[in-house]
Amino acid sequence: MRAVTWQGPRRVETQDVPDPSLAEDTDAIVQVSATAICGSDLHLYEVLAPYLTRGDILGHEAMGTVVEAEGAVTRVRPGDCVVIPFNIACGACWMCARGLQSQCEVTRVRAQGKGAALFGYTSLYGGVPGGQAEYVRVPHADYGLIPVPQGGPDERWMYLSDILPTAWQAARYADVTPGDTVAVVGLGPVGHLAARCALRQGAERVIGVDLVPERLQRAREAGIEVVGDTDDTPAAVLELTGGRGADRVIEAVGMEAHGDPVVAGVLGVVSRLPKPVSVPLAENAAVDRLSALRAAFGSVRRGGTVSIAGVYGGAVDPINMMQLFDKQLTLRMGQANVRRWSDELLQMIEADADDFDTEHLATHRLPP
Repeated sequence: MRAVTWQGPRRVETQDVPDPSLAEDTDAIVQVSATAICGSDLHLYEVLAPYLTRGDILGHEAMGTVVEAEGAVTRVRPGDCVVIPFNIACGACWMCARGLQSQCEVTRVRAQGKGAALFGYTSLYGGVPGGQAEYVRVPHADYGLIPVPQGGPDERWMYLSDILPTAWQAARYADVTPGDTVAVVGLGPVGHLAARCALRQGAERVIGVDLVPERLQRAREAGIEVVGDTDDTPAAVLELTGGRGADRVIEAVGMEAHGDPVVAGVLGVVSRLPKPVSVPLAENAAVDRLSALRAAFGSVRRGGTVSIAGVYGGAVDPINMMQLFDKQLTLRMGQANVRRWSDELLQMIEADADDFDTEHLATHRLPP
């Protein structure tokens, strides 16, 4: 089959690779009909290079048709149209039973001290071949796969694999309540959907922050107030909220935010070092570009909540604990627990796809 493979920092190639095969009686093989490039894939492109091996198959947002399934897989059968969650969970362990599928105790990558295995996302998360391929093997398929209706564009359903549950969880973790003002830092796909989710969850106002004119325009069209390119995001949000700040802030940018060229240069150098050198540095001395996170802390009101959906990987990041303590902030964060939210989100999409406008979210489409 053809698959997108990692070949080194800033190098990916589409190559011929062996077809996947069933390995356990809980496996299924899915023929991929649509797959997406996630913002988190940018981290693999450079920053997380120490944890990748040449030839690794990338991708963790995909859907398609079941073509093979082993005996323990009874909820889906060959011919079913399914979405593949980016995290791999068993559905029966202590963590899964509590809605923490991203911490599944069966697929957890203990050797790396990490949570549940992920598709196409480095040795830190199990080195599982990803979904930017013609076929993918899905472990724990009976629980993990999300059956969706046949027909209609794939993009209506595909984002159930990652960014829609990630956005929904970000808003839920922000404790959005009716009447709140919510600020969203970053209006990429997750941030844009998080803003829509906040509105769906009852926010009275949503303020979106970004640098890209097209993103700002799309947000305006969805009824979101916007803050564009500014040297002082917190000041802009405070001005829009009468000096108090937003009740809830969702940070949807992560480790590669604009605004710190020195750290960016250091990360670029580390990603190109030999693995015996780069891995210890990444694990013990890594830093992130924190401008978006700092903007979130500065934009939230006292006693408010910051929900962090952006991915971070630093070990020695400097955080202003005095600010967090003095403002009495609540912080929540983590990988999305896809299957915790997927059923209710599927019902919403079936009832009203326009609520999230998933069919028009993608900006670029590549031919098969």
